[in-house]
Parts: sequence; C-alpha cells; structure tokens
Amino acid sequence: MIRRSSRRKVIGKLLVFLAGTAAAAVPHRAYAAPRATPWRIGVLTAGTWPEQTVQEFRQALAEAGYFEGRNVAIEWRPAGGHFDRAPQLAADLVQSKVDVIVADGTIAVRALRNATSSIPIVMAFVSDPIGAGLVPNLVHPGGNITGLSMMTTELSVKRLELLRKPSLA
Repeated sequence: MIRRSSRRKVIGKLLVFLAGTAAAAVPHRAYAAPRATPWRIGVLTAGTWPEQTVQEFRQALAEAGYFEGRNVAIEWRPAGGHFDRAPQLAADLVQSKVDVIVADGTIAVRALRNATSSIPIVMAFVSDPIGAGLVPNLVHPGGNITGLSMMTTELSVKRLELLRKPSLA
C-alpha cells in the first residue's frame, strides 16, 4: 500500500510530466529560441488544494527544472467548492493566455473544455472522463485534453466481480 504522502508526490510528478507533455503540443517554432517570458501554467481546482499538495506540485515542477518566478509562472484559480464559479474561472484562465492548464475534477475539466479547444488541458482526479463526455476514449483522448483518470466506475464494477468470485484457496 502506498502511503498518502507518497501517493500525492507521485500524482504531483505525474501532473508535472503530463503538463510538460501537453506543453509539447505547442507548435515546434515555440521551442526554436529561448523564451523571453516564463511558461505560464494555469491551475483550475473545483475545490482547494491543501498547502502540502501545492508545495508538492511546486517541488515536482522544480525537480523537472521549472522554478516559479524564474522560468514558470503559475496562475491559480480555485473554485473553493463553489462549482458554479468554474466556468468564469476557466474563461479567466483562457483570457490570461496560459500555455497549459492543470484541472482537478470533472467540473473543472468540463468548464475548461467549454472555454477552449486550443490550450492543452491536463486533467486529474476525473472518475469517468468517457462517461462525462470529456474524451472519446482513454487511449486516444483527442482534442486538447489529456491526463489521469481515476476510473472509479469501471474499478468499482471489477471489485464487486472479484468479491463475488469464490476463493481459489
């Protein structure tokens, strides 16, 4: 079993990796010369991230060579549990012209999908992105959305199947 803090670190590193991968979708000419301005990462959360998660996200960025204030700027937009604010916060991130957006939860990703089709979106903590209509499938999500799926719907069914099976022992 993975400890909760280790799990958060792994998820933070995966999000940074995915954000970097999504940023790679920016046309190649963007990489031809060093950037005069830092990469801008938008973060839209349906709730709020605990301070430890924020610090682990920043640490994972630093380990990947991205330092806030030097070569990366983070635009935070927490909805704080006020889900009706997500569309406005998403529009605000799109208008601020961030390079990539990390979003947690179905509500945040849906708001971003409705706000932009060009800025790469890295989703996290989405239980069923296919059922929610965010992506057509997990192998080839298409469009500008990539990321992690909790797959809780499919896993819950599988767990029940395993519980019903007679023991092999």
